[in-house]
Amino acid sequence: MYKLLRPLLFRYDPERAHHLTFNLLEVAVKVPGALKLVGGSRPPANAAVKVMGLLFPSPVGLAAGMDKDAKHVNALSALGFGFIEVGTLTPLPQPGNDKPRLFRLPADRALINRMGFNNGGVVAAVERLKRRKPGILVGGNIGKNKATPNEQAIDDYVKCFDALHAVVDYFVVNVSSPNTPGLRELQDKGPLLEILNRLMALNAQRTDQGVLRKPILLKIAPDLSNAQLDDVIAVVKESGITGVIATNTTISRDDLETPAVEVVAMGAGGLSGVPVRDRSTEVVRYLRDRMPRPIVIIGVGGIDSAAAAMEKIEAGADLVQVYTGLIYEGPALVKRINEAYARWKG
Repeated sequence: MYKLLRPLLFRYDPERAHHLTFNLLEVAVKVPGALKLVGGSRPPANAAVKVMGLLFPSPVGLAAGMDKDAKHVNALSALGFGFIEVGTLTPLPQPGNDKPRLFRLPADRALINRMGFNNGGVVAAVERLKRRKPGILVGGNIGKNKATPNEQAIDDYVKCFDALHAVVDYFVVNVSSPNTPGLRELQDKGPLLEILNRLMALNAQRTDQGVLRKPILLKIAPDLSNAQLDDVIAVVKESGITGVIATNTTISRDDLETPAVEVVAMGAGGLSGVPVRDRSTEVVRYLRDRMPRPIVIIGVGGIDSAAAAMEKIEAGADLVQVYTGLIYEGPALVKRINEAYARWKG
């Protein structure tokens, strides 16, 4: 069914199609049998996996960026996702970058986005998350406002952490988006450790007060060198955070099928989808070889098939996330990955 819908959706501007798709999803969840028509399905019982002290119904999550403001968590959970990651959320609402800011590259099964952390602010998202259905695992992806200078960035991460702590199951510190000026500078070892150590201290304070400690993960770029990845590994071990999400979008434009003149016209932004698949898997493997479990790795980047998802898992990922692949393949992608994982797990 989604194969019939996709050509219609692709006639619209990508951002408008995004909102239209969510409107259709909200209608579909209220119509008996409608979700099955587009490929939505409960995950098999043996697809469940325990990671970070949490029991995930399946290893497939929705990556941050799709439901930034936590407006569709209940509807998305009905598609078979094991978890939903909301955000990136910032302390204050912000409109993001000027439109157009989202572009399709169908020849590459990819997207370029420069959304710029457009969101309605963490406070509004918290109120929505308080109303989610029981049993839905949600991650809170947090960042800084564009207007906040890097030397004050830690305050923004703390504000988001404090606001979301009671309503999410884990946190993701996003310092790797290419669409907020200067943000990636926070991936350097010094500022990164400062942020993570502060959040870990806040976590410990809550534990002392009898509040459950929440896992904290770091989302990194695929463009890091091996030396920079070694710094990430050192930061993870020194700070004691739970793990890493590998990877965010890339600023690279290498080896694309889309004509260069079209890519240049799209302008700056992060590239996601199939072109980042191999590098993100390389990063997963590099990290896992040097960070044995129980350190957690969530693999994301270019997953548009069950085979691509299993490639990440076999490289060492504990869980996977999808975004761009969902736009090209539809909800049936989640079902196919869940079934493949259940067979692999035995």
